[in-house]
Amino acid sequence: MTQQPILVTGATGKSGRRVVSQLRAKGLPVRAASRDGEHHFDWNDTGTWDPALAGTQAVYIVQLDGTRLVRGFVERAVGHGVRRIVLASGRGIDNPDYATDSGGVLDGLLDSEAAVRESGVNWTISRPGWFAQNFSEGFFAEAVRAGELRLPGGDGAASFIDAEDIAAVVTAALTDDRHAGQVYELSGPHAVTLAEAVATIAGVTGRDIRYVPLSVADYVDELVGQGLSSVDAKAFADVIEPLREGVDEYLSDGVQRALGRPPRTFTQFVEATAAAAGGWHTAATRP
Repeated sequence: MTQQPILVTGATGKSGRRVVSQLRAKGLPVRAASRDGEHHFDWNDTGTWDPALAGTQAVYIVQLDGTRLVRGFVERAVGHGVRRIVLASGRGIDNPDYATDSGGVLDGLLDSEAAVRESGVNWTISRPGWFAQNFSEGFFAEAVRAGELRLPGGDGAASFIDAEDIAAVVTAALTDDRHAGQVYELSGPHAVTLAEAVATIAGVTGRDIRYVPLSVADYVDELVGQGLSSVDAKAFADVIEPLREGVDEYLSDGVQRALGRPPRTFTQFVEATAAAAGGWHTAATRP
């Protein structure tokens, strides 16, 4: 079984590329699939699905937000003989009041989870919360590098999860049947406010970085002034709502259950990122 490749979709993303790296570190064959990566795969081009799935034993599914494409993909995966599926889902999916869902993301996640549960093969669901890497290679990275993070986040906190821990859980689930039928909700070991997060980055890097809390209206106005449509600007503000309301403060035990160890702290994430080549001193990478 280990001679058959493991398919990783979203292989250039924050969790996907780390899953690829960790699987290869174990000496396992990997098919790293994405629109612009080693193996071409595009969720919106079903003609790329079968070549990606052919001959694979397991698959990590990183879905396209706001779509319902996973169900059809899972059916094809089962048809190709895939025996293990790990789905990237989202924390808060069980809470209808988690956030305003103007993009239809929640419905897509719920349908995807139902699809893998009904697939008839071994499945595991990963439900990570806010990625710590949003500060270094995602949503907040450019502003952090510029020295000022302006968001409508108030003084709410989130239990940011290191993407290395997410990848470790996914890698374990892709390679060990003991994780079959498990839903792992993933968080860091403690909640951190945006102000605390930025202060930690500033302290470790020695850079002058600050967090500026904005009202939702002011944030939307700023984004519109930068050229975004009012609809897109409001959608970005909706993304920040869970942070502002503190609904992602709570801690989850998924890392401990899956790996038998606690998750990395936000400070450990910052120290590791600052020590890595580039750190916060280069342009943000692809989310």
